[in-house]
Amino acid sequence: MKPTQFALFLLISCISVCCEKGLEKKSLIFPEETNSSYVILHPVKPMNLTAFTLCMRLASELPNKRDTILFSYYMAGDALNLWSEPGVFTLYLLNSTPASFRFPQLSTFWTNLCVTWKSSSGLTTFWVNGRRSVRKVYRQGHHIQKGGSVILGQDQDRWGSSFDSTQSFTGEITNVHLWDYALSSDEILSASEGYTEPEGNVIDWNSVEYEAKGNVLIEPVND
Repeated sequence: MKPTQFALFLLISCISVCCEKGLEKKSLIFPEETNSSYVILHPVKPMNLTAFTLCMRLASELPNKRDTILFSYYMAGDALNLWSEPGVFTLYLLNSTPASFRFPQLSTFWTNLCVTWKSSSGLTTFWVNGRRSVRKVYRQGHHIQKGGSVILGQDQDRWGSSFDSTQSFTGEITNVHLWDYALSSDEILSASEGYTEPEGNVIDWNSVEYEAKGNVLIEPVND
């Protein structure tokens, strides 16, 4: 094999093993607190967002006394972070103070969680197991820029790195979907019942390209 052919073969091989694809009917299991276990998600379109809906299904037995990262999108700072904090779920956009909503905390049983946001009005709403929160106005007129890094399991203090094990997620995550618009109430309720029609047009759990790092198990949901 000629050197140029061999180099091309290596390049194609690297590209082919870069990512796995599709997590339909599967969950990510993070069995322990670490600063080295996480999953990178590759959106199918740029994260240039003036509105969004983020939904996921998760379970965790972590103590409610500590902050736990649920979703991290880093772009020159915390562009879109979702947290479970003592007594509240919180949304951080664009390195700002958070929008916090009081809800029952995560447990060993599945929680269906969605959050919607619109830049035009600033309206921000959480949904937990199909129940809507009070609506709040947050980061009106701002937008989330494309080109960042999406990670599950760890909070990014720098691009794809600088993780803190005491903020890591442990438990199970499945059905992560992200849309670049706010879903209707009926669509949110459908997602909360396990039906995602339409599927996320930015991140679609069923077909997303992903990279698992460290001690992360990928198993059938089986429920």
